[in-house]
Amino acid sequence: MELRHLRYFIALAEEEHFGRAAERLHIVQPALSAQIRALEEELGVTLFERSTRKVSLSDAGRILLVEARRTVEQAEHTQRVMQRAVRGESGLVRIGFVGNAVAAGRLSEDLLAFHAACPEVAVELHEMAPAAQFEALLGGRLDVGYCALLGADLPPGLSLRSLGTWSWMVAMSSQHPFAARRTLRPAELRDEPFVTYAADKDDEGQRVMLRQLLEAEPHIAHKVGSTLSVLALAGAGLGLALVPAPLRHVAAPNVIYRKLAGSVPISELVAVTRQGTAWGATQRYLELLSSRELG
Repeated sequence: MELRHLRYFIALAEEEHFGRAAERLHIVQPALSAQIRALEEELGVTLFERSTRKVSLSDAGRILLVEARRTVEQAEHTQRVMQRAVRGESGLVRIGFVGNAVAAGRLSEDLLAFHAACPEVAVELHEMAPAAQFEALLGGRLDVGYCALLGADLPPGLSLRSLGTWSWMVAMSSQHPFAARRTLRPAELRDEPFVTYAADKDDEGQRVMLRQLLEAEPHIAHKVGSTLSVLALAGAGLGLALVPAPLRHVAAPNVIYRKLAGSVPISELVAVTRQGTAWGATQRYLELLSSRELG
């Protein structure tokens, strides 16, 4: 049984006349008669009582009419839902992000613009380290990731687009001896302990950056997995932290931010996606990112 057979049946049941039903369906009357006979044979019942002037539903036909209308309506609803999903008007976009993307303001700005353009699309947010984002993207559990690569290699199968750059500052306790200074020279920091953001013990991104900045091997006192943890330890005086400049807008207790003199490290915020698999709402989100790059 096909949907078109049910549509033919419904039209005939409503018109009660083969000629009018055929005209409504834009088919010839013999073809309609043949399709109705085939449906009756398939179901093993008589659906219509026929006369020379009209047709009327049999008891079996009245039962089928209820089910046929329900089935056709559900099929049309499913078609509409899928069409809206393909156009990106509904659905879900799963986004991974690092805290720095929030501090930089880019993530919230993108979400605001996307919600204005696609108000019925749901967004699911997950704070995750870059390495975890890569794994989730490749595994189909994320659609877009916001992160700073910090020199890490992008795994095969992923692509990225730049969302902007930031310079780095030093976050420290307000009680630190350097707190009275407005600017710090990297050489002065060589003997200081540092708190770094790292997803796991093998994440060397910030160590490499610190080594380049200090021109010496840094003393890493703590490696933690979130931006807030970095600020908490820095505020407690357990180490200095190299943080992106936008983070200075985060008023964490006992934490102050100081500029670096000389050549300051630059990091790039990127959006990472799977290669060649975006469609629907995710495609609309990526189109928005592209338009904001141009704008």
